[in-house]
Amino acid sequence: MPSGPPAEPPEELTSPLAYEGAWRFTAPALESSVPQARHAVRDLLGEQRVPVAADIMDGLLLIVSELVTNAVQHAALLSPEIVVELAIGANWLRVAVEDNHPYRPKALEADEGDVGGRGLWLVKVLTAEAGGKCDVEHTANGGKAIWAELPLLPLPTSPPTVP
Repeated sequence: MPSGPPAEPPEELTSPLAYEGAWRFTAPALESSVPQARHAVRDLLGEQRVPVAADIMDGLLLIVSELVTNAVQHAALLSPEIVVELAIGANWLRVAVEDNHPYRPKALEADEGDVGGRGLWLVKVLTAEAGGKCDVEHTANGGKAIWAELPLLPLPTSPPTVP
C-alpha cells in the first residue's frame, strides 16, 4: 500500500475555465441604461466565449432588461446609480442588479389590461423555465440586489412517448 500525501487531481479539474469569473459595472438610473446594460452583458459573454445556448441567452437578455428597467423606474429617486453584476461558472451564469432603494419588490401577475407590473413576474417565469432560480437580497448599504441564476444549457427535454 503506497504511503504519502494523496495524489493531486489533474490541473484541468481544479482550474477554472477561461470564461469563469465575475464582472461588475455601474450605470446611471436612466432609461438609456437599459439597452446599454443588455448590450454590455451580451458583449461580455461573447468576449469571454461563454458557451451559452441561444435560448438561454435570449432569456438572460430579457431578464437584464427587466431588472434594469425596474431599478430605473422604481429606485432612481434613492439610487441615482445602479450596479449590474455578471458571474459565470463552469455551467451556470448569474446576473444581479443592485440599487440603493430598500423596498423589496414582489412578483405580481398583472391583469390583461395592465400596461406594466409584470417585470419581476416575467423574470421569475423565464428563470424557472430555464431551470434556474432567482431572489431578492438586502445589500450591506441598505439597498437590494435582485438576481437570477441560469444554466448555460437548457434543461434536457423528455423524448415524446409513443402510445
